[in-house]
Amino acid sequence: MSTTITLARGDITRQSADAIVNAANSSLLGGGGVDGAIHRRGGPAILEECRALRASRYGRGLPTGQAVATTAGELDARWVIHTVGPVWSAAEDRSDLLASCYQESLRVADELGARTVAFPAISTGVYRYPMEDAARIAVETVRAAETEVEEVRFVLFDERAYEAFAAQVG
Repeated sequence: MSTTITLARGDITRQSADAIVNAANSSLLGGGGVDGAIHRRGGPAILEECRALRASRYGRGLPTGQAVATTAGELDARWVIHTVGPVWSAAEDRSDLLASCYQESLRVADELGARTVAFPAISTGVYRYPMEDAARIAVETVRAAETEVEEVRFVLFDERAYEAFAAQVG
């Protein structure tokens, strides 16, 4: 079975999906951008589970490229899958870490039984990953993934991001 890739322009917190992926920071305790929006709209249940994860398995935070799930709280989803993208560096190729965010998120989605997953453009905000490169890595990684997820929806906040992903999806 192949995964269908779709694109949507707008606010990921308004999406209806089995799982919404959060471009989290390693603390798992909320932040700016997508992370802050998901925590605000999803309500305190997400933060409560994130705090429990920090108190147990992730005392030092969630490592870059890894993924973990919590409830989706008030969002129109069953789960939020938190993943920590790499900060872009001109001096070091971190594309494998960015690809790992998508691979690990899909692995977690499969463990949960999620069939629809909404992704943001991971690492393209305050982590400054170049949009065109991030879009290429995201789409190539999802296309190559062995997953039971039926639909991956990339939810792009602005026209520039939408255009970059549309160029990759074809």
